[in-house]
Amino acid sequence: MRGSRVAGLLLAAGQGARLGTPKALVEYEGERLVDRGVRLLEEGGCHPVVVVLGAVTVQVRGAVIVRNPGWASGMGSSLRVGLAALPEEAEAVVVALVDQPLVRPEAVRALISSGARLAVATYAGRRRNPVLLSRGDFAEVAELAVGDVGARAFMRAHPELVAEVPCDGLGDPADIDTPEDLALLDTAGRGLQPE
Repeated sequence: MRGSRVAGLLLAAGQGARLGTPKALVEYEGERLVDRGVRLLEEGGCHPVVVVLGAVTVQVRGAVIVRNPGWASGMGSSLRVGLAALPEEAEAVVVALVDQPLVRPEAVRALISSGARLAVATYAGRRRNPVLLSRGDFAEVAELAVGDVGARAFMRAHPELVAEVPCDGLGDPADIDTPEDLALLDTAGRGLQPE
């Protein structure tokens, strides 16, 4: 995707049931996770950045906010809403999740510079997030994104398209799902073990 117009898409619609609060509003190192996610994508080279919200509605500086009225049905609906909201000039998008505050902009840049049509960040050989999707695949990605499944179903259906981009040393894909996860991040100042 070198030289292409790459947008950013941050999925941040959930209510954070296991965490006890919407993840978008959680603060880590003095910054809301939603703001941190927008900064990740911007600094990684994505423009514009679209944020999908649902359980809460907040202002996010530097981002286009779209609301997913069906957020409770799972991440798939947020991915569909987000893809539909991207501007026509975006030739690709990097999709990130709000609950992974230790992913660094270098990982986003690595996906973009891979030149791949479909790229997924890997850490210790395991596929995680973020993911880069090309516009020509948006419709099928959206069709297959159901329940809590995002782009994974599309990648399973088209393994020949997937370029794995090693992102070891470019952050940590650990996600914050529980108060214990957040406490571990706060006290240790380092990442968790990937699920």
